[in-house]
Amino acid sequence: MIAIVGGLGAAILWAAATLASSRSSRMIGSRVVLAWIMIIGTIVGLPIALATGVPSEVEPDVLFLLVIAGVSYSGGLYAAYRALTIGKVSIVAPIVATEGALAAVLAIALGDALALGSIVVLAVIAVGVVLSSMEPARPDVPAGDIELTADALEGPAPAAGSFAASATPAHTDTRQAVILSLVAALIFAVGIVSAGTAAASIAPIWVSLSSRIVGLVLVALPLVLQRRLTMTRVVLPLIMLSGTAEILGSTLSAWGATDSIAIVAVLGSQFAAIAAVAAFFLFGERLSRLQTIGVVTIVAGVTVLAILQA
Repeated sequence: MIAIVGGLGAAILWAAATLASSRSSRMIGSRVVLAWIMIIGTIVGLPIALATGVPSEVEPDVLFLLVIAGVSYSGGLYAAYRALTIGKVSIVAPIVATEGALAAVLAIALGDALALGSIVVLAVIAVGVVLSSMEPARPDVPAGDIELTADALEGPAPAAGSFAASATPAHTDTRQAVILSLVAALIFAVGIVSAGTAAASIAPIWVSLSSRIVGLVLVALPLVLQRRLTMTRVVLPLIMLSGTAEILGSTLSAWGATDSIAIVAVLGSQFAAIAAVAAFFLFGERLSRLQTIGVVTIVAGVTVLAILQA
């Protein structure tokens, strides 16, 4: 039951973070938003971590897992955004959404024992996650022309009519986008398993905090040195929400992984479905028929899984 609570809690918080960061990244750029998420997460997480007590000793293998989890967190996001700049959203999103299923498979391969019934239900939930992430077919134009130019990693979108705004590829590179999407899903899967394994040895909050510290070095510090770490009054509350939800969600995920990495991995990945439903009510975004089927499949799967684990 710990795995279910941790996975669902993480999914809800990550959905909130996704909605907030998607809005803010269109204003100041995704790379800048990611840096602020690392900073806010560290500010929020450090007092909580200190309250739980500083680990007296961290084994070298655990320290290695923490570094892997931190690098995976930043690297996975980078690969996913790169895929979105050159490929269709309807292709990239479902592939990246398989991170939870890949992590579950990896966890089982490493010895995470599950009953056959639970494995079948996890597979059904994974299918629901993929369906919920699918978008209706769109015209054959680059993803950068479909509301994603402002979501570029390097900063805010250029002004309309500028050379940079119009200098987009004439076609999508589907093969490269698929490869990058698979890389992102695999990297995230490795990070989920690494964080879950490390959480068995140290408090989950320290696992989450370690990932943010690695992100500070890899993402925030370079922007500070380049004097590109910007902020606006409108974006600030969104960044605060996103950064706080991210680290609390990661902590819940790591806590739940102490019970079952596989269950947490799949349930946590349904943040995409929750975000899609929330966007429908908050922003008026519509769910496609496949997304609706995916959400229903996930809800049914979670219910069955809870009964099997009770």
